[in-house]
Amino acid sequence: MDERTVNILTIAGSDSGGGAGIQADLKTIMAMGCYGMSAITALTAQNGMGVTGIFPASPDFVLLQLKTVADGFHIHAAKTGMLFNAGIIHAVALFLKDHAFPLVVDPVSVATSGSRLLETSAVEALVGELLPLAVLVTPNIPEAEMLSGMSIHSLDDQEKAGRKILDLGPSAVLVKGGHRPDGDGITDVLVRPGQKSLHLPQALVRTENTHGTGCTLSSAIASGLGEGLSLEDAVLRAQNFLHCALENSVNPGKGPGPVNHAAWRSRGN
Repeated sequence: MDERTVNILTIAGSDSGGGAGIQADLKTIMAMGCYGMSAITALTAQNGMGVTGIFPASPDFVLLQLKTVADGFHIHAAKTGMLFNAGIIHAVALFLKDHAFPLVVDPVSVATSGSRLLETSAVEALVGELLPLAVLVTPNIPEAEMLSGMSIHSLDDQEKAGRKILDLGPSAVLVKGGHRPDGDGITDVLVRPGQKSLHLPQALVRTENTHGTGCTLSSAIASGLGEGLSLEDAVLRAQNFLHCALENSVNPGKGPGPVNHAAWRSRGN
């Protein structure tokens, strides 16, 4: 085993269109210079125009994937994406409780196209079983509204929602601002217990090719944590990675295209 290799595990659904989910996660992890492993929670029939079908894996098979990966690899950090149902969440939480690596939870619930990627009945399991295990939760604004039970219309609301989600048990919350652009910028808000919230602004990239942005950001953060970066440094580097990927986004098919995960390396990072 090469002790210099940083191994990052993604636990998420497959996007047959290649722009989000497991595919985006593994592209990101490789672009960050790490080695990616995966446990696939569901297959989706998907392209840039939407999701036409979902076929979830059985909880037992998700757990088998996780145990098999852990038997063969040292896991430095992990992220979760689409988990779909309560049974899968329970299996994932059962595995994670026995492992101490940093965990980033991207609480994926609805695709950009509007398709539900988390059953309504699974939200309670997500909150009760998975969030308390997370080093960081990375909700976008609709997800933060779902988890906090409040509407978000301002930076102050982002911070308040982050504090409410923090009360659910994670070590930190990053409320992403991509759904609420302000002029030429967007601002993510990082909330941690006992510390002043950090407002992390970025220039707005005007593109429709935003498929997979949440998957990409959470995978990049997990990669940084696996490499030993502090939470703040991992988030800042991941923001830069995503910004670069958005600036160089591509449109290989119909509908909104994905971000360009290869751009980071091509710029010499």
